[in-house]
Formats: sequence, C-alpha cells, structure tokens
Amino acid sequence: MAKNVLVAIADGTEELEAITIIDVLRRAGAEVTVAAVGNPDVICSRSVKITADALISDCTDIEYDLIALPGGLGGAEHLRDCAELIEMLKRQRASGRLYAAICATPAVVLWPHGLLHGQKATGYPAPDMDFEGRVDDRVVVDGNCITSQGPGTALEFALKLVVLLFGRAKRDEIAKAMLAKATVPFGWLGRVNYKSM
Repeated sequence: MAKNVLVAIADGTEELEAITIIDVLRRAGAEVTVAAVGNPDVICSRSVKITADALISDCTDIEYDLIALPGGLGGAEHLRDCAELIEMLKRQRASGRLYAAICATPAVVLWPHGLLHGQKATGYPAPDMDFEGRVDDRVVVDGNCITSQGPGTALEFALKLVVLLFGRAKRDEIAKAMLAKATVPFGWLGRVNYKSM
C-alpha cells in the first residue's frame, strides 16, 4: 500500500537533504508531496531552486503517514514560524504517525514547539543547536520521531524512513540499487551481505 508523505521546504532549506529525502522515498514507492512555506519557487541554501508541488496551506486537512523536515538554518526558521505546519506536526505526534527532522530542524523547529520533549533526538552538532535529550548519533528513532545530523547523514536518514514506512527488505532493495554500501556506514544499515543479493 502506498504511503502518503509530506516534505516541507522553504527559502533557505538545505537542498541536499530535501532532495535526498524526496528521491529515496519516491524510489521506495511513497506518494511524496513537496509543500512550500511561502513562495512555491523555493531558493535553497546553496541557491538551488525547487518548485514545490503545493503550499502548506493546501495540505492541512490531509493525513500523512510521515511529515519530514529537511534542514538548513534559514529554511528551518521559516518552517518554525509557520503556524499551519506546526499544528500539523503536533497532530502527527499526538496520532502516533511518523514525523522526522534533520540538521537544524530538530533544534529550530521541533524543540521550541514541544515536539521533542521527553524524547531522545539528534541534530546538527553545534553549540547553538543543542537541546535537552540530544544525543550524538547519526540517526535517532524515538517513538514516532526520527532525527538526523546533517547533509552527510541524509542518505542514512532517508533509508531509515524507508525502513519505518516499508520495511527492511524495501530499504535493502533501494540501498543496493543506489550502491549505498559505498557511501553509507554499515552499522546503521544492518548486516547486509550485498555479494549474495
């Protein structure tokens, strides 16, 4: 069964994280809606332009299996200040459905709005990005919240989202097709013998 995913972006979003999440989840078969806060033509942190599928305001009444937030400080600040998105995230948490954030968004978006309280999480490892319960792991899953550290962990993060939505077999299929063994530490992938696949 297809899974319905929302990826929220805004001016200043970290494009590597956004595209990795969108790409990997679409490869897995998820129905991914890229929704913008503000202008639908988003200018990312390194000046890459992404045209969103929709505006956040078009998505507020839709139930998602996962809401994912890429990082980038400027983008995270725009996401943090979007009341509609924050309300969606609060409903997501309360319902037990998945929500995920990487890089700056755990500290800038989730923590200030009470969406990490009582949970272990990670994020970009900088003193101004610290929060209570922060751990120094590349990807952290605690309940229905998934967090990760930054651009270099984006593929691990996206593949962990595939596991949670579709299972390990789908994750292994996607990782093999992407030659992820060359770029991703084995520890989080599990003990996969690629030679026998």
